[in-house]
Amino acid sequence: MKFIIYKIALHSIKLFILCSFFVTPITTFAQDEQDDIVKIGKTPPRIIRACCAFGYDLKIWGVPFVSIDQVISIDDLNEHHYMGNKKEGTGTIYTNKGGFIDIGHLRDQIDWTRYLYTTILNSRGKGEVVLPLRNEAGRKTLYLNVPEQLSDSDCILLAGKITYDLSLWHEISTWFGASTIPFIPEKFSSFSVEDVYSNLLGIHIGMKTLHSELPFNKAATMIIESTLDSLDVVKTAKETYDAYDAINNKWYTNKKRIPSKNITLKRDPDVLNSSRPWIVPNLKKDKDDSFILNVPLLTTNSELLTNFYQFTIDLNYRFPVEEIFPGRESNLINQDDFSILLDRITDELQILEQNILAEKKLSAHK
Repeated sequence: MKFIIYKIALHSIKLFILCSFFVTPITTFAQDEQDDIVKIGKTPPRIIRACCAFGYDLKIWGVPFVSIDQVISIDDLNEHHYMGNKKEGTGTIYTNKGGFIDIGHLRDQIDWTRYLYTTILNSRGKGEVVLPLRNEAGRKTLYLNVPEQLSDSDCILLAGKITYDLSLWHEISTWFGASTIPFIPEKFSSFSVEDVYSNLLGIHIGMKTLHSELPFNKAATMIIESTLDSLDVVKTAKETYDAYDAINNKWYTNKKRIPSKNITLKRDPDVLNSSRPWIVPNLKKDKDDSFILNVPLLTTNSELLTNFYQFTIDLNYRFPVEEIFPGRESNLINQDDFSILLDRITDELQILEQNILAEKKLSAHK
């Protein structure tokens, strides 16, 4: 009987893994232009579009004869749709000035920026407004206190900053063991070299889209294309494959199976206030013209955006709170604590990279 239960559980895990990588979630709010509206009372899912592991030809533990390959070309993008559409192109694509871009991540942050901007406008001048968010390594809550005189432009910046905090929390929480699917850790993709940059790029596109007078989906589609062009996007899927080949067994390896944390060999936790692109050395041009993205921190009048909100997480058991925050009497943290967590992750990453290097040396001597 126990064996049968185990087999059923294993089959369910395999199915969940396959769905998480190959199926667009059934959380699409808007499919057509006429339905392109923001539903303030309905918080979007944390992940709107299922995408993407870093690398290609990645194998999944317990699922034989299946590999993950989510490389796309510029011709596969199609139109952007707020909250997703099955016709949208998602996957990874290489750019010479922005490194690898995860289009699914990028699109999600565009939509989250819009959702939060609309929510901020709706709360402006109403005093403190409390927005419960979905659990992720603890109960998340957003507190807004937006003065009536805050301009629309500053509200866009505020939406971008909060969106970045939410996306950064996903990276932090998955490092400490949070996962969308029970028993399937996502640490293997936490802080991979394309994740945070793609998120922040989506936020910048989202903010620019909100300034446009065009319909949201049309503006987002145009700005995605122009932004990728400005980053010198490669024209063919083969060029993205070539970029992956150049850093296989250096930044990632397809010799391990998902969800092994050792699939990702290089990560970037230095992302509190900006994100730099990781450019493949062998494909780099003569001069370094990579494009660094900055996190929106100040209003147009140089006020801190954190004056107008607080993002809190009531941490669950996955976090050694007493060890990380000695003397703290509760498990409640906010966005100002992220720097402490990122320092901790940086230290743990150094140990992980040393262990991976030692394992590679040991394998070479066998």
